[in-house]
Amino acid sequence: MKYIQSLFVVGAFLAIGCSPGTTQPKLEKATFAGGCFWCMEHPFEHLEGVHAVISGYTGGAKVDPSYKEVASGRTDHLEAVQISFDPQKISYQELLDVYWRQFDPTDAGGSFVDRGPQYTSGVFYHNEKQRVLAEASKKKLSDSGVFDRQIVTPIRAAEAFYAAEGYHQDYYKKNPRNYKRYRSGSGRDQFIKKVWGDMDKSKHNNGHSYSKPSDEELRKELTPLQYQVTQHEGTERPFSNEYWNNKEEGIYVDVVSGEPLFSSTDKFKSGTGWPSFTRPLQEENVLEKVDRSLFVARTEVRSKYGDSHLGHVFNDGPKPTGLRYCINSASLRFIRKDNLKEEGYAEYLKLFE
Repeated sequence: MKYIQSLFVVGAFLAIGCSPGTTQPKLEKATFAGGCFWCMEHPFEHLEGVHAVISGYTGGAKVDPSYKEVASGRTDHLEAVQISFDPQKISYQELLDVYWRQFDPTDAGGSFVDRGPQYTSGVFYHNEKQRVLAEASKKKLSDSGVFDRQIVTPIRAAEAFYAAEGYHQDYYKKNPRNYKRYRSGSGRDQFIKKVWGDMDKSKHNNGHSYSKPSDEELRKELTPLQYQVTQHEGTERPFSNEYWNNKEEGIYVDVVSGEPLFSSTDKFKSGTGWPSFTRPLQEENVLEKVDRSLFVARTEVRSKYGDSHLGHVFNDGPKPTGLRYCINSASLRFIRKDNLKEEGYAEYLKLFE
């Protein structure tokens, strides 16, 4: 009987993808408000050690409010995000460091174009340690002189958090073009760039600055085809380029700057003979520009930091975005899943878990 019971226990572990003796990481929560929650999800989701980022509402008395109710400004709730993270891989302090760079902490009336108390900022601490760290980080930022006005972001005890409606979750993935237009149109992107500088998050997302090589250097570093495609808006031949039929797991980075651009998880077979993706891996690294070179308006896509010509984006792709990013292999460098950590892109391993 004991033998049968042991088999049952082992079977139960295997059924949920575990083995006897395996322990799941003990996750902690962090809750931040910084204006529109669409724009607060994305910066945290790709951090190694972050397991989930949920958009929602907190700070008010209304139980399980709707977006319409919160947006009215009459519930006292704020739009916020709640982050589940593994403290063994990423610290609460590191999350705070990312948080303060996403919005204007001196604005007491809202956030960029979104006005009203529901769009103000706040750190909602879950324990005393988080409170102490949050207060210290706020003081450090205030003393740094980065802002010439008082930082008004309150440090508050965490309250009930209610997840927002499904269409608000991962908005930047579901509606990438609308998301990018909103961020830019609201003034958030310009504010972050002005205050914090054009830091190169493309170099492994660790804040290294990036300076594009001279034309002479690029001619030496790149193959003739890579140079023609990236620097002079060239187009390689379909079905005879490096990655059009690549099925390996990994990410694609700019061949010039190394900034992360696309993932194999979003690659699909388009039948065009060029690598095709439904969405960028890092939305902010892929810029759009009107292209009239063929006497018809198309949407060119370029890398943000390398300023490389990548290809074009079309509205005939599959779900969930309906987009087809048609990209030249010559503008990309592929990094296999097994090499991500070695090359400094470990934060993207979670894509393949």
